[in-house]
Amino acid sequence: MPRLMLTDERWEILYKAMLSSGRIYDKPAHRITMEGILYRMRTGLPWRDLPKEFGCWSKVFRRFNLWSSKGVLSHAFNVLVDSEDVEWLFIDGSIISAHQHGTGAASSATEDIGKSRGGNSTKIHLAVDSGGLPVYFELSQGQVNDIVHAKSLVENSPKAEHVVADKGYDSDTFREEVEKMGADSTIPRRKHQKKGNEDVDWCLYRYRHLVENAFGRIKNYRAIATRYDKLSRNYSSMVTLSFLMMWLPMHA
Repeated sequence: MPRLMLTDERWEILYKAMLSSGRIYDKPAHRITMEGILYRMRTGLPWRDLPKEFGCWSKVFRRFNLWSSKGVLSHAFNVLVDSEDVEWLFIDGSIISAHQHGTGAASSATEDIGKSRGGNSTKIHLAVDSGGLPVYFELSQGQVNDIVHAKSLVENSPKAEHVVADKGYDSDTFREEVEKMGADSTIPRRKHQKKGNEDVDWCLYRYRHLVENAFGRIKNYRAIATRYDKLSRNYSSMVTLSFLMMWLPMHA
């Protein structure tokens, strides 16, 4: 039997959050299906190559695709995010290479896959709380500048006292928007700016590695580190699942 990833306790927490969406039936078979999805997320193998212990590969994929279209995993993520009072909010973006097998979706949309000098890519824009746990994320084409999604990340995250980001978010307009939301911004300015960085709280800025750590953890899963999914919503669901795996120990 292939290595599994869910203990009885963690499966119960995850399954309860999924059922609360009201969009799936209570079936015992869902657990082995979820283990198959997690196996694929961890190894990055094609769906057709799933070990038979997880059942028919097409059944596992169809159920994942159904859960993705119904927003079941997104609902579970929103249920398990327990950060109503966030003191610090760290935001950043990370580029993900898109495999050639994931770029053939027959769609008029971009599916959040950009074409640049570095090849096909997607970018994950992420916000984490003061404990380094993910609270909100968005996808975009790989060439999109981080600042484009900055305001949306803060608006859709739990209210924080401080917003911390790197120089990629150096924008006076963004700083003003953060202040209007009732938070202080800790964002270093680029060298060409006339105003220096004397007012930057460098002690707080040192903890910005928490968002980098979150990216590092989910990129241990090969289907996250490289995008194989053609549809943006399916890759988004896979990323959501990787973040759920970070939250489950907090509820166990």
